[in-house]
Amino acid sequence: MCVGLVAPLLAIALWHAVAQAGLVNPQVLPAPLDVARKWIAYLLPLAAYDGHGGQAGWIAWALSGELVVDTANSLYRVVVGFAIGAGLALPLGLAMGASRAVYAWMNPLVQLLRPIPPIAYIPLAILWFGLGNPPAVFLIAIGAFFPVLMNTIAGVRQVDGIYLRAARNLGAGATTLFVRVILPAAVPTILSGVRIGIGTAFIVVIVAEMIAVNSGLGFRILEAREYFWSDKIIAGMISIGLLGLAIDAAIDRLNKHMLRWHRGLEH
Repeated sequence: MCVGLVAPLLAIALWHAVAQAGLVNPQVLPAPLDVARKWIAYLLPLAAYDGHGGQAGWIAWALSGELVVDTANSLYRVVVGFAIGAGLALPLGLAMGASRAVYAWMNPLVQLLRPIPPIAYIPLAILWFGLGNPPAVFLIAIGAFFPVLMNTIAGVRQVDGIYLRAARNLGAGATTLFVRVILPAAVPTILSGVRIGIGTAFIVVIVAEMIAVNSGLGFRILEAREYFWSDKIIAGMISIGLLGLAIDAAIDRLNKHMLRWHRGLEH
């Protein structure tokens, strides 16, 4: 058995014991089996398959469940928002890390805006963009921007001076020095910022969907709260956790693959 499964299984066993003992109102904390049933109902299509459309129609029907649609909507917002935030942060971070002049000009503004949480922008986001995907994407972009920016700056500025002196002694120009020495040396720190930025983006999308959007995992949890569907709330929370775990595992594997040279594993 994978060691990582021990703690979740123990937590579920404790949860089941508490529910079975009647220590908590089942409307407040439903039993694990009740949550599992609700999760399956959340996953499955609401209507029966009508038999039309052939294989394509069946696939469309199989993917029409609320959970699948909500997950797809949330992932779309995360991907678009993160792409915008990271796409702006990477070039600015590289410029601020490589140039003292750019750093001196931009750092005061960055440090002024960085402590402001993305949630604080919600009123402005709704005022500027209305409701729907645009304000959610805007908030996610802000949430992803600063982790990627700060790690990119740190990665570039913390390159070992020995590498820089060695490259200059070998006749490397400014462009070659940046592309062949500084950027590769900064990649591990940059990828750490990307991983943190994606995690932050996923947190922000749930909050944004609870306020400014009428679809997605966050919206569905808020809807379940309105009707006091505790089992669906927990099912949605578990879905978010599983999706976040899958994304983090994928990013971790991508990082390990891209950084094989850094760990001395590349032949």
